[in-house]
Amino acid sequence: MQLAAQPSVRRALTWLDQNTDWVTEQHIRIVEIPAPTFQETERGRYLAGLLATCGLRVHTDAVGNVIGERPGPSEGIVLLTAHLDTVFDPVREIRVQQKGRRLYAPGITDNGAGLATLVAVARALHEAGVRTGRTIVFAANVGEEGEGNLLGMRQLIQTYRPRLHAVISVDGAATDHIISKALASKRLEWSVRGPGGHSWSDFGLPNPIHALARGVARFARVPVPEQPRTSINVGEIRGGTSVNSIPAHASIKVDIRSEAPAEIERLEHALREAIQAGVEEEMAQARIKDVRLTIEVRELGVRPGGELPEDSPLLAAVRSADQFLGNRSRLERSSTDANVPLALGIPAVTLGGGGQGGGAHSLQEWYDPTGRALGLQRVLLTLLLMTGVLP
Repeated sequence: MQLAAQPSVRRALTWLDQNTDWVTEQHIRIVEIPAPTFQETERGRYLAGLLATCGLRVHTDAVGNVIGERPGPSEGIVLLTAHLDTVFDPVREIRVQQKGRRLYAPGITDNGAGLATLVAVARALHEAGVRTGRTIVFAANVGEEGEGNLLGMRQLIQTYRPRLHAVISVDGAATDHIISKALASKRLEWSVRGPGGHSWSDFGLPNPIHALARGVARFARVPVPEQPRTSINVGEIRGGTSVNSIPAHASIKVDIRSEAPAEIERLEHALREAIQAGVEEEMAQARIKDVRLTIEVRELGVRPGGELPEDSPLLAAVRSADQFLGNRSRLERSSTDANVPLALGIPAVTLGGGGQGGGAHSLQEWYDPTGRALGLQRVLLTLLLMTGVLP
């Protein structure tokens, strides 16, 4: 690869190889700042400080994205981004625990690994004095997880779209795949309301929790195809005030994903029918017949689908980096920040930051920095192949 032979690029690659311990130290500090979706401010402030030390012009936009710009003489922009937020509810304190080579903490891989990569690449370019043809925008973005509905990425695309040449999202650790296909999804909240009452004296009133439980049981029996790959998940159920009260309100949150948009539509229709049937069954079996339950539905988020063409220069850049580094990878479909640009026809991929991880979205999430340099160098080379490097 001619690019890697350029002195400044060679210096940047060497810096990443020799400073993985520093990257891991920053990784730990980032993860120990809680950042639930919509509450990323403190972690973002820390990332802003790190990016500023890399010679970037740093600011925070209207939705909370932390942005560092590294200007190039060309009009084009390449966006390198990693999401700030985690799926976990607010906690007072996070402390990374080490057992052997593994580091354990909520969000340590998703997306502590991505944020550490963002900082590492910015620092390597700064230390090596790399000059790029296109401007690089480094962004620690908000609202990727859960009900964030890709808020930060949507804002970044809106801001930079006229000049945007490519988007590289860094999410997680793995280097054995290239996410070049966007998995479409829809997230919905269904609520059922009634008068509520005492579990003894008002027994016979229709119960919103019972109604939803009946509906969920019906929905869980709906056939879900293996091809196109599709999934359904009732991720939350809420309602009630005490064990001896008939609730006045209950709700569920549902995630539907598929490689085929038509399957999402089919399953949403099936969910609607299941909840309606559950409510009607509950009212039919209630002893008090003159009381009705009402249904409300709220759209929590829609992630669009899309796909990077096989002949895309961005895909060629990742494969060239893999070949140079001796890394083998495959194309995959997933739901990431890259969904937004891919749906708009903007070249985008999601890559891992290197190392190994597991237990994502659980309290047992872990990260092993072994092999981290490979992931860092892979992201760096892909980025520079898209920006061009000046002598």
